[in-house]
Amino acid sequence: MENKVNVICMKWGEKYDSSYVNILYNMVDRNLKRPFRFVCFTDNKSGLLDSIESFDLPSLNLPVGIPERGWMKISTFASNLHDLSGKTLFLDLDIVIIDNIDAFFDYSGDFLIIKDFRKKNFIGNSSVYRFEIGKYYDVLEHFRENFEKIKTSFRNEQEFLSDYMKKNHSLEYWPEDWCKSFKKDCVEKGIKQFFKPPKIPSSAKIIIFHGKPNPPDAMIGKGGKWYRKVLPTPWIKDNWR
Repeated sequence: MENKVNVICMKWGEKYDSSYVNILYNMVDRNLKRPFRFVCFTDNKSGLLDSIESFDLPSLNLPVGIPERGWMKISTFASNLHDLSGKTLFLDLDIVIIDNIDAFFDYSGDFLIIKDFRKKNFIGNSSVYRFEIGKYYDVLEHFRENFEKIKTSFRNEQEFLSDYMKKNHSLEYWPEDWCKSFKKDCVEKGIKQFFKPPKIPSSAKIIIFHGKPNPPDAMIGKGGKWYRKVLPTPWIKDNWR
């Protein structure tokens, strides 16, 4: 029997409720053909589907009251992550999976991440990344030992992670057309955005939502800034469920 791969996510605080985790599980279940474990690390397990494994958030010992910068994701690189082992795909909660994602486990590379949509340098977007459980435990050790310096040198977790992996291991990116930005690649440009609904980019597998709007708002044409009109987007409703 083929070994199960891991798909993991994280939910903490009050930004997302359990429905985001449940919908993410459903999208993975429809679009991943191989056997998998779906695990959510969270500080609130209520409302999750029975088919979702849930564990407490790994300890990171961050100072109380610091601004949210996604630092918690660094804890996924622990040497021991409960009983998980092997290839692992991390997914943010606010993504929309629109096509089969088996290729994310087959694609050659050690550590793979999205090439960030807004950066012209090497920075990755950590909405979707793949790694081997326990292989990069030094990422977490370095983070814990140097957090005071790290938090002043890097704006968020993905900037630190990209820099550290590039300098100490390998930093590789998914094919450009696999993970697309809703705001950058789906919403029409200029005057067209007021008349044409957002489109699905050719060959895209996952649509990334960074900033506003989030998937449920984009679905009904709500959110975004005054100069970025988002019309109701039916294909989100078809997939984000």
